[in-house]
Amino acid sequence: MLTAAIASYDAKAAAQLSASLQQTGLVSSVNQWILPGSKIESIPAIPDIVLLDLGRDHDQYFAFGSQLRRMRPAMRLIACTAVNPPSSELLLAAMHSGVQDFVYKPVTPAALKDILARFHDEGVATEDKSAEKLIVVMGSKGGVGATTVAVNLGVQLSTFAKKNTALMDLARPVGNAHLLLDLIPRFGIRDAIENIDRLDSHFLGGLLTVHKTKLALLGGALHPDQWESVPTVLLDRVANVAQANFDVVLADVGSQFGSDWAPMLRASRMILVVAETNVPALWNLERRLLAMEGMGIDQEKVRIVINRWHKGDQETLKGIEKNLKRPMFALIPNDFRKASHSMNVGIPLIENHNALTSQYQELAAQLSGLTAVAGAKKSGVGTFFSLTPKRST
Repeated sequence: MLTAAIASYDAKAAAQLSASLQQTGLVSSVNQWILPGSKIESIPAIPDIVLLDLGRDHDQYFAFGSQLRRMRPAMRLIACTAVNPPSSELLLAAMHSGVQDFVYKPVTPAALKDILARFHDEGVATEDKSAEKLIVVMGSKGGVGATTVAVNLGVQLSTFAKKNTALMDLARPVGNAHLLLDLIPRFGIRDAIENIDRLDSHFLGGLLTVHKTKLALLGGALHPDQWESVPTVLLDRVANVAQANFDVVLADVGSQFGSDWAPMLRASRMILVVAETNVPALWNLERRLLAMEGMGIDQEKVRIVINRWHKGDQETLKGIEKNLKRPMFALIPNDFRKASHSMNVGIPLIENHNALTSQYQELAAQLSGLTAVAGAKKSGVGTFFSLTPKRST
C-alpha cells in the first residue's frame, strides 16, 4: 500500500483530494498539509506520493515539493491544477521542482489510479488492498440465507478472530442486515454514494453503525426505489475507502447479479456464493458460476457455502462437486430453531458449544489467517479444529 499526503491552500479542497486518493484502493493513509503553515521539519516521515494542490502562488508549492524530493528522492510528486493545459512557464517550474505528473480539476479517482498504478509498475512495492480485504457474499438465489451468513460471519470475524470488520449491506431491493443485529442505522449506502466526492475514511466512519460485538455496519437501502439513485459502478469506490480502516470488509450483495457488479467482484479477495441443497438453488448456483466465468471473474476466488445442510445431503453434494469440479468450501448445518430465534430477536449466533456457532468460527478462522492444529476429528457436520493464530514469518 502507498502512503500519501496533500499540500493545499484549502482544507475543503484537500479533503476532496483525500477522498479521491482513498477511493483508488491503492492508498493506506493520507495526510493533509495546509500551506502556508506546514513546516518540513515537523513532518515525521515523507510519504510515497505527495499531491501539490496549486494555489495562486505556485512557487511556494514547488519549493515545498522540491524540499520533500531532496529528503526522499524516490517519492512521487504530482501537481494538481485547474489550468488545462498548463502554461509553458508552469510546466518548466514544475519540472525544476521535481514534479512528475499533472492532474486536472475536478480530480477523479480513476485519473489518480492510473498514476499510482504506473508508480507501482516502475518498482514501488505496493499491495493490492482490495484483493486482501474485500469478501463478497452472494446468494445463488433469493431465500438461501446469504445475509444470515454475512452477518454471523462478520460477528465471528470481529469477536472470535479479533479482526476489525465492516459489513456493507448492498442487498436489493432492500437491506435486512440491520434487523439481524437489532440495529437502527441512521445512514446507509445511499448516503455514501450521494457524498462520493468527499467520501474518505473519516466521512465513512460517521455513516457506520457499530454493533456491540464491534462489527461496523453500513446500512442498506430501506426502500426499493433508493437503488435508482445508487450507481453500482461506484460501489467498489466505497469498498476501497472502507478497506483503508478495516482488516476485513464484507459486502452482502444478496441474490441480485449482473455485469454492473463485475468491478467489485474482480476487486474482491474472495466471493462466497451461498446455496442450499435443493434443485432451484443448485440450478442457479451452476448458472451463477458460469456467468461469473464469462465476465472474466477469477474462478480461484469463488467459494461455495452450503447453508442449512443436513447429513442426508451428502450424496447430493458429492454429485454437485463432481459436476462443478470443485469442492464445497463450507457446510453450515441446519438448526431451524436456533437460526430462527437468532433472526427474530436480532441476536447473532455467538454462544459457545453450538454447532452453528462452531461452523461460523471455523469459517472466520479460515478467512482471517487462523490455522488448524493437528488432531482434528471428523464429525457429522464438518471438521472441527483447535485453532491457534498463524505465526508471522
